[in-house]
Amino acid sequence: MNIKPLADRVLVLPAPAEEKIGGIIIPDTAKEKPLHGTIKAVGQGTKDEAMILKEGDEVLYGKYSGTELEFEGTKYLMMRQSDVLAIIEK
Repeated sequence: MNIKPLADRVLVLPAPAEEKIGGIIIPDTAKEKPLHGTIKAVGQGTKDEAMILKEGDEVLYGKYSGTELEFEGTKYLMMRQSDVLAIIEK
């Protein structure tokens, strides 16, 4: 990965949006924005707050969290660690 977030930011690969619900195919314009994803890169943290998140963590985040960006044809979200609501443990 050539993207290295700064300070307390993380790079998240959003989970794919659901294509089918109960046998009904959802068009692209009506798909819900996913609210979970996988951490692909993390920053160093700040002097006041250490990084809790690490690469590979599956996380939940708010509906309007982060900034969308595209890198090498893949869409990512860049957000602060504080925008992440929870880590999904399996």
